[in-house]
Order: sequence, then structure tokens, then C-alpha cells
Amino acid sequence: MTPRGISGTLCTLQVSVIAVETLLRPSILTGRMSPQSSTKALDGGWGWVIVVVSFMAQFLAYGSPQSVGVLYPEWLEAFQEGKGMTAWVGSLVSGVGLIASPICSACVMNFGARPVTIFSGVMVAGGLMLSAFAPNVEFLIFSYGIVVGLGLGLVYAATVTITCQYFDKRRGLALGIVTTGTSVGGFIYATGQNELIELFGIDGCLLIIGALSLNVIACAGPMRPLQQPGYYLKQKAAYEKAEEQLFPPSEKLAVAKDSIKTAPGTAEKGAAANDLLITMETKDSLAYEKSFLSGLALVKIIKEKQKAYSTYFHSTAEFLHDRVFVSFCVTLFLFSLGAFPPVLFMEDVAQSEGLIDGVSVIPLVSIVAITTGVGKLVLGILTDIRWINSLYLYAFTVFGTGVALLVIPVAKNYVGLQILSGIVGFFSGNWAITPYVTTKIIGIEGLTQAYGILMFFGGFGIMLGPPVVGWFYDWTLSYDLAFYFSGTCVLLGGISFFLLALPCWDKNKKENPRPDIEYTSSCDKIASVA
Repeated sequence: MTPRGISGTLCTLQVSVIAVETLLRPSILTGRMSPQSSTKALDGGWGWVIVVVSFMAQFLAYGSPQSVGVLYPEWLEAFQEGKGMTAWVGSLVSGVGLIASPICSACVMNFGARPVTIFSGVMVAGGLMLSAFAPNVEFLIFSYGIVVGLGLGLVYAATVTITCQYFDKRRGLALGIVTTGTSVGGFIYATGQNELIELFGIDGCLLIIGALSLNVIACAGPMRPLQQPGYYLKQKAAYEKAEEQLFPPSEKLAVAKDSIKTAPGTAEKGAAANDLLITMETKDSLAYEKSFLSGLALVKIIKEKQKAYSTYFHSTAEFLHDRVFVSFCVTLFLFSLGAFPPVLFMEDVAQSEGLIDGVSVIPLVSIVAITTGVGKLVLGILTDIRWINSLYLYAFTVFGTGVALLVIPVAKNYVGLQILSGIVGFFSGNWAITPYVTTKIIGIEGLTQAYGILMFFGGFGIMLGPPVVGWFYDWTLSYDLAFYFSGTCVLLGGISFFLLALPCWDKNKKENPRPDIEYTSSCDKIASVA
């Protein structure tokens, strides 16, 4: 080939590379908008579509787990196991997602909300359908408790993160609407599952609910990311590095100016250029891996990791030296330990006491779910009032829940249980103000790490609560002692948090004013909060 022919071919390949780079730009692959459109999307526009699909994703995913109390008596009858053993199913489905929240947040930050939502839909639907074929409680603990629980953690992290990306000033309203999807789902699914059990049995009910949960995958479609996830940033860097090795920047600039004078057959040669890019990327990856395995690189990385972990543990130790924060962690553990069991056992309490035959048209679980949604909205509004101290408000909700739990054994009619279920549900809406209370104690900068610590305590309490209550029943053949234990734990948590949050303990310290919280659009902090 003549020098002129070689030069022409090279120019054509360079123009093709520029075209391929434009077509394969990660911002287009991921649906990322330009900075201008990204700004317009905040607090409106497509953001409201995100709110709707996120609400529906939480509604479809959390509907059955939030109303698991309806399924609990059916499992007791089907497997003839103790109440403590069977209670692990309901406790794990709620606790696993909280304990695994750091992993779920990392998945969202690396892969984006859309792929994570799709995967979570598969996990939730698969776990529910698999539970229909469970031969024993142990299998049910895995399929319904762990598989569905992890799916719930992923869908919650994804929906909250994508909502926070699209909203800034109206973020509180948007999050309030999205998170009420769990309560509305629990309210509707409780009645729906009763009807499905009557028509198709417990196995048919789980199959149908699992099939409905597949619609979570459809909810992922409109979730266009405004920020590039970590995985796509690595892809973009690989393409740019391959292009730099193929063509120096000076030649690329010269070809860009002369891009009009291109030879025919650009499309065919563009494909060849794309293949060449992929080949170079592969070679570059192999070379990088080879250098990575060198001893010097390994030592450097180990030192960097050591420094990061050292900083993390140092900041964690600082949090645990804060009196109010430690009290908050203990209170959240005691609250989760005592307040979650009513969601699982309330229906069985009514049947065991002979207050109702079968299941009511509006189950007690539905009342707990809908009043929790109302509590989230009301308590969220109260925390925005300047003269209301959010720490004392949280302590009051915990104290009120403890009192209601202590009264449950005294209630000897179904109407009384309905009222107490509503009170417990309303005060359980304090989960919505937990991030706000955390920022008041620690500050916005420490929210990511502090909230992760809190979620560990909360998830641990949720996992232990129902089995402990079930073991009390297996031991005494009555729920009275179990609810006295639960109510006492919650009551102690509320009183201790209120006393330790009093300003009289800090007489010698400078009074910290209430921080004026301005939510940022940083995906990293919000994903961890999810």
C-alpha cells in the first residue's frame, strides 16, 4: 500500500474512533443527562416520575413482608413448629436488609439504581415463589427471610438514592411519598393475602404475590441516572486510555479539523476501530494487572487501605464516645427488639385469646401499616418546626410505644387491640425522623457512618425481637409475659434516651445550636442512609 493510502486509511480510522467514542459515550449508555438538563430535572419534571416508580417499587416489594403477620398463623399450622422458630422468618426478612445496608449502598453507588432495582425485583420475586415450595421452616428462613430480605435492602437503597438525586429543596416531600409505599403496601397486601389464602392456599398466595413482585423490574425502566455510577466511570477511563494509546492527542485534533474530508466506507472501518479499541483495552487491562501484582504496588495499596480503615475506626471510636449517640444506639436496639413483634404476632394474639375467628376483613397488621405511614408524615412535619426538639420528640414516641405494648395484655376485646395497634403503628413512624435525629447529634458530615452504625443496632434488634417473643409464648403458653418484656424494653429505652439527652449533662461544654440542615445532592451520603 502506498504512503498516501496508508495515510488515508489512518485518517479514516481516526475519524471512526471519534465517531465510536461519541456513540459509545457512557453518558449516553447510562442515560445520563447533561449538566444543564440535570439542573432542570431537580425538584420537578422527570423527578415526579421517579417518585411514582420508586413508590410502586417499594409498594410491590414490601407489601408481603410488611404484612407477614397474616402469613405467620398459616406457617404455624402448616409446619407445626414452635412460635419462636417460625418467628425467625418474619424477623430475618426485615432485619437482614438493615444489617446489609452498607453492601446494598455500595451496589447502588457502583452500578446505579436501575440495575440494582432490576436485580432486587428478581430476588424478591424469586424468594417469594421459592417459599411456595418450602418443605420446612428452615427452608422458609432461607427463601423468605434471607433472599427476600436482601432484595428489600437493595430496592430500598436504590429507590431512596435515585429520589435524592432528582430532588433538592423538595427532597423531604419526595422521600416522604416514596417511603410511604411500604406502609400502603402492607395495608393493601394484608387484606389481599387473606383473600388469596382463602382461594388458593398459602402456596398459591405466595406464587401470585411473587409474580406481582416481578413488576419491580418494570419500575426500574424510568430510573435515568443523573450521576455516573462507579462502574461506568471505569469503563469510560478504559476507553479514553485505549484511544490515547492508538492515536496521540495532536493527531486526533488534526483529524477533527479535517473530519469533513473522509473516505467512503467509514461505517465498516468504524466497526474495525471499535474492535481495535476493545483489543487495546484488554491488553491494557492485562498490563495493569501485571503491574498491580508487583510487590511495590501491593505494599502501596495495603498501606492506603490500612490508612483508610484506621481513619474509619478512629471516627467510629469518636462517635461511640458521644454519650447521646451511644444512648441513641441502645434506644434504637431496645425499640426494635420490642416494637417490631406486634407486627408479626398481633393477629395471632387475637386468635389465641379467642377475640376473633379466623382473620378480620381489615387485619390488625393493616392498621399498624397504615398508621405507620401517617406517623411518618406527621412526625416528619413536626421535626421541621423550629421550636420542637427532635430528640425529645423521638424519646416521646419511644415512650408512647412502650406504654401501648404494656397495655396490650390487658386489652380483652378486639376493638381495644385495634386502637393499640394504631398507636403502636403511629409511633413506629419515628423511623422516618431517625436520620434527622442523627444529624442533630452527630452533624451532617458524620451522617453516613453514624447512620450505618445505627442501622446495625436496629437490624440486630429486629432480628432478635420476634424469636424472643415466640420463645416466651412456647415457655408460658401466653403472650402476656412476652409483651410485658417488650414494653419494658421499649419504655426503658425511651426514658434513658430522654434523660441522657438533657442539656444539664453539658454544663461545662459549649452549647451546640441546632444545625441548619441543607441537604446536598451527594449520592454517597444518601445511599448509605438508605
